[in-house]
Amino acid sequence: MAFISGIQVLHAPASALNNAGTQPGQAAENAVIVKALRIGGRAYPYVSAQAYRYWVRRTLETLQPEGWTVAPIFREAKVAYTDANPIEYADDDVFGYMRAPGKSSKADASRQAFAESTETKEAVTRVAPFRVGTLVGLSDGVVQDFGVMSRHEGDPVPYEHQFYRTSLKGMFSIDLGRIGVFTYENRTGFLNLDEERRRLAEARGLIHDADAKTYRLALTERLKRVQALLKALPLVEGGAKQALHYTDTNPVVVVMAVLRGGNNPFYYTIDGDREGLARPVPGAFQEVAKVWADQILSPLYIGWVEGYAAEGRRQLEEARATFQQSYPHGVIVGHPREVFRQLAQDLSQHPEWLE
Repeated sequence: MAFISGIQVLHAPASALNNAGTQPGQAAENAVIVKALRIGGRAYPYVSAQAYRYWVRRTLETLQPEGWTVAPIFREAKVAYTDANPIEYADDDVFGYMRAPGKSSKADASRQAFAESTETKEAVTRVAPFRVGTLVGLSDGVVQDFGVMSRHEGDPVPYEHQFYRTSLKGMFSIDLGRIGVFTYENRTGFLNLDEERRRLAEARGLIHDADAKTYRLALTERLKRVQALLKALPLVEGGAKQALHYTDTNPVVVVMAVLRGGNNPFYYTIDGDREGLARPVPGAFQEVAKVWADQILSPLYIGWVEGYAAEGRRQLEEARATFQQSYPHGVIVGHPREVFRQLAQDLSQHPEWLE
């Protein structure tokens, strides 16, 4: 089974991309604090995996690339859930779900506008084939900013919030063998299809493997869903405080390849300097090529935005020839959007990666 495994870096020049809410009792009564890891007395800002997944989903909803379909969302009291129908909806397929049978008459009424297949006869769950890690700052440096609301008569109202300057690094993975493949084993994470959805799978002509207890979309449809996700990742928009700290949340650095199995050996190929800018670690790249050569199925794709961390880009260009010789399928270097596009094209030439 093959996975796209990689890391990415987002640059936050003066940003507050993921906040933890307000904090009473500060110098101002209302203080908004950023999410940060406290290590050795220092605060390293981070963007949670939940927040980043939300950005990706919203970006896909906006782009609506070929092959992408968005599941409706239902609400029952304090519970919200998607349609849990990966056959119809690509985002249920890619992002996974957990849903129990609906019980309230109000919820049943709200679903009347949808096909009967949206009803759930038993609890269904799906482990997401698309996995992301927390994006953690390469340096510390959270600062307080003070302001006032003074567009009214009377005393101004003080407030404060935090922001930071750093680059944030995190891992991601796409399980190619699970996109468009739905199991009905009666265990957590693998009962993707209940009786209703299995009937839909039969009606839609999905490929059935009774021994493996799976239904599989056609290869062309599965490929479209993976390519739609790859199209969105270099175009992600999101983040808090954009009105005050407008930040481009596209990756400025990406390192990825197709590997056998779900291991991700690339995390230590990129490090950070004192200013929180990314830099390549040539020795780590060489070690990955040596240790993981038998698991690497594709070229190594390296995206690096020209103008970001110029010293790191220079080091990368100097080591490029050595990397080309070390990696069994070569190395492709370019803008992150270019290398995502190249990987999407290469998937079309290697259907065995989706087996």
